[in-house]
Amino acid sequence: MPAFIVTLIVGVICIVLGALNMRGNISSIHSHHRQRVKEEDKTPFGKGVGLGTIIIGVAIIIFGILSAITLYTDNQSFVLAGVVILIVGIIIGLILSFRAMIKYNKGIF
Repeated sequence: MPAFIVTLIVGVICIVLGALNMRGNISSIHSHHRQRVKEEDKTPFGKGVGLGTIIIGVAIIIFGILSAITLYTDNQSFVLAGVVILIVGIIIGLILSFRAMIKYNKGIF
């Protein structure tokens, strides 16, 4: 059960950071990811990266919930479904974040 709590906490942290980024506070994004972002592009940049971070956070929470269900049902299909959702969520979240970085920061690095 502690593993479920850890995944829940990590997911909530990702969602909170993503929400802060979407509101224009991009200070939690590493400096080299925001060094060439113009002042007028900070809000759309934060929205792009924030949305990706929120999607990753939601995928982590869903994975944790499905993993916890497996503990009580002994049905491994919940873990498999959780892993698929986690992988898809991470891929979609990274694509959205990288797309915003490339568009507004002119690159990932």
